[in-house]
Parts: sequence; C-alpha cells; structure tokens
Amino acid sequence: MIKRTSKKFIDNLVKNNPNWNILDIGCGYTAHEKANVVCDVQDLSNYYKEKKFIKLNDKIFPFKDKEFDFVIASHVLEHVDDVTFFISELERISTKGYIELPTLLDDNLVFENKNDHLWQMEFDDVESKLIISNRIQFIEPILTVSSAKQFLKYFKQSLNLELYWEKAIDYKVEEKNIENYKKISRLILFRKFVSKLIRNVIR
Repeated sequence: MIKRTSKKFIDNLVKNNPNWNILDIGCGYTAHEKANVVCDVQDLSNYYKEKKFIKLNDKIFPFKDKEFDFVIASHVLEHVDDVTFFISELERISTKGYIELPTLLDDNLVFENKNDHLWQMEFDDVESKLIISNRIQFIEPILTVSSAKQFLKYFKQSLNLELYWEKAIDYKVEEKNIENYKKISRLILFRKFVSKLIRNVIR
C-alpha cells in the first residue's frame, strides 16, 4: 500500500513513536531529526556524531530484514540507477516508510535536476500506484535549487510528492518515447508574457 501523505503527518507520526528504530537513507546533510540511523554514499560520520552512521558501499543495504520500524527516503529515488532493486531493499529492511520526490514540474524547472536526476515520478491516485518513467526535459530550467526552495512555502504540493507506504510499495516503471513530446520553448513563453504586459499597459 502506498498513498499520498504530508511531511507534517510523518513528522507527527515519528514523534509519537519514540521507540521506533528509524533509518534515513540517502539524505546527505539533511537527515530527519528523529532518525537514529543515517545511511549515505558519502562518508558523513563526522557530521552525524550523535547518530549511528553507515556508509553505503554497495547496492545491497547493509541491514537485516525488517531491521527498521520506519525508513525515510527523501529525494533519493530519482537519483538511483536501479529503482526496482532500491525499492525492493526498502521493502526488505522495513515494514513502512516515507518517500518524498520531485513532481514533474519541479524536476523540469530546476537547473540541477537536469544533470542529477535519472527518473521522473507521478502518482496514480486511482490505482494508488507510483509511476516511474525515464526522464524527459519538457522545458529548459529556470530556477536554481535555492530559488526553488522559496517556492515550496506556497507551492509544495505542486513541487513535491509526499508518500507513505506500508508492507509494499506499489509502483510501475514505464518507458516514455521522447519523440511523442514537444519541448516547451522558454522564448515563446517569454514573448507571450511580454505581449500580455504590453496589452495591459495600452489598456
């Protein structure tokens, strides 16, 4: 089962279960404060001195089956080469967790995503299923990571997918044919914007 949730709900959930063994994987320098175990491909052991830090050296997570009560994977899945294996590992080491991902809009708007992201994600609310597809750049980016963060305050649901799962992560990997899509031109958008401004001034 996987469904939409909110970061606020997840924060309250882990706060109300202080005895949970919680893993935050692939978080870099932004591990959840309630996570007692942090795992990343970088060696951040000096940064996380008050938490147990495990460096990920292989595809297989260095944890036992169902070792954790809850696992957090925030803005990780879009970076991994083998999403199928990564998801199976999440399911193996825990019974539930939180996954946060960029929406198609966020993925396309931010400069850094163009080179860093391998996959794009959508959520099928009818089937309650995560849809994973090869990445396509629909529009040339216009925002930096830091500027995009300012948008999150007002447009979080438009920019982030926040998902809660239990027992299993229902998902489907799809192949998109880039030839079926026409890139949105920034120049055309800008021209339309300027044209609209001029018309408003004339009025």
